[in-house]
Parts: sequence; C-alpha cells; structure tokens
Amino acid sequence: MAKYERWLEGDFTELLNWIHRDISNASATVSYEDGSDISIGDIEVAVRVYERYSMAGGNRVSLNVTLVGRGRELFVSAITSGGSQAVFWKINTIGEETFLDLCRDSVENYISNYQ
Repeated sequence: MAKYERWLEGDFTELLNWIHRDISNASATVSYEDGSDISIGDIEVAVRVYERYSMAGGNRVSLNVTLVGRGRELFVSAITSGGSQAVFWKINTIGEETFLDLCRDSVENYISNYQ
C-alpha cells in the first residue's frame, strides 16, 4: 500500500475533474470503477476508485482517491492497493507506487498551474 495526502487551495469540482482526467488518460489499462459524492452543509466529499494493469507486477492495482472540500480549502488522500503476488507478505509494490505517482503528479501540476 502506498499513500499520498495533501492540503491545498482550489476549486473542488475543477480539481476533481482535473485528477479524473489525468488518471483516466494515463494508460489504456486504467478503468474508472466507481465513485461516490456527498455534501454535508458546506463540506463536499468525493471518492473515486480506479484500477489499472501493472506490467511490472503482472496484476491489477487499485487507486482510491478521496477529495474533501470546504470552500477553497481542499484535502486529497490517495491510497493504492494490490499489486503484490506474495501470499504472506507484500513484495513488488512498484505498480502501486507508479499508479500513485499519477495522482501525486496531477495534484502537484494543479497546484503549479493555479497557485
């Protein structure tokens, strides 16, 4: 499992669409599995789940992205799972790290373009 978390300022819907576009267009093997959106008062939460085939591991890896926003204050949490072929412990997490890098790079590029 690999994790990336970041506080930033921006537009909730714009960042959500930005991340979705970057992840979806990164590879022909990336698939958008499902998502969930909820607003509670002035707080917005979106969860997105993606999968992709990892050539390095010869298996599929999942990426869960959660975006929380209140006004222009945003928090992103991205966590990968899968990608290991071992039975009792985790080895070969290259596919997870690579998938997570897509989300990390997307968020950091958003920050560079809008802040």
